[in-house]
Amino acid sequence: MARASKRTVAVTAALLRGWQVPQPGSAADKDDRGVALVIGGAAEIPGALLLSGVAALRVGAGKLQLAAPQSTASSLGVALPEARVFALPESGDGFLDRKSGAKAAYDAQGADAILVGPGMLNEDAIRGFMDELIRRVTDKPIVIDALALSALRGERYRFTEETRVILTPNTAEMAQITDDKKETVEADPRGVAMTVAKDLNAVVALKGAETFIATPDGEVFRYTEGDVGLATSGSGDVLAGVIVGFLARGATLDQAAVWGVYLHGAAGNRLKRRIGPIGFLARELSDEIAPLMNALGGKRSR
Repeated sequence: MARASKRTVAVTAALLRGWQVPQPGSAADKDDRGVALVIGGAAEIPGALLLSGVAALRVGAGKLQLAAPQSTASSLGVALPEARVFALPESGDGFLDRKSGAKAAYDAQGADAILVGPGMLNEDAIRGFMDELIRRVTDKPIVIDALALSALRGERYRFTEETRVILTPNTAEMAQITDDKKETVEADPRGVAMTVAKDLNAVVALKGAETFIATPDGEVFRYTEGDVGLATSGSGDVLAGVIVGFLARGATLDQAAVWGVYLHGAAGNRLKRRIGPIGFLARELSDEIAPLMNALGGKRSR
């Protein structure tokens, strides 16, 4: 899709209808829709990977892999029988650390797109984990989410042209990356997203009351149709899963982020109409996403 202007582009259904994600042919099998790998979790938060993984499948990823602390791997495999689950070594407190980062990189060899971060705990352990992982998976598109974003603090990474990265911070997580106050980010989310996208050479989806998606070359998208109900536990894990699912299918970085943000918000709006503005659960979002996606792609949907 060609877009010559650098003005802020509104994220709408009309935009997505004209910017279709890669569609599998009628004879395609699951391998043609790619393999999405979700890495993360901790002994205390195994369910975050479940939320992300289901979302990746709902947007059409052909295969799903999860890489989780060893103590949680079996239960995740039972909860999500569609996934292949890799057991990662963990610290005595149930965290993923430098040692598990190297193992996760090895497990990522067969993936087409990677999401890292959902459910991870302990910033010190995460820095070592990310140092081992990131340098070994530079040939694959990767989404960095949740506490894994803390490893970017202090400009510890600037991604090369070959490394394809999407960052999905909320305003508090962005403030950690930039070493600013949350209020500073909230005062100029568009400008902050643009600056970080350029400085780190990554697509940035800065989540908030309005979500801004910025690319390293200065293009900015703005989504304004979300509602307060999306601010619920696990909602960000679903969004990150949607984005990695689209990457596995072959979408570009900006396309995956834009489609993901729109479908996430639209799913919340469907639940709002049925349940009310607050009280719906993150796990319910994924059930709404496939009908929305198929309708935008010209497929039959109720």
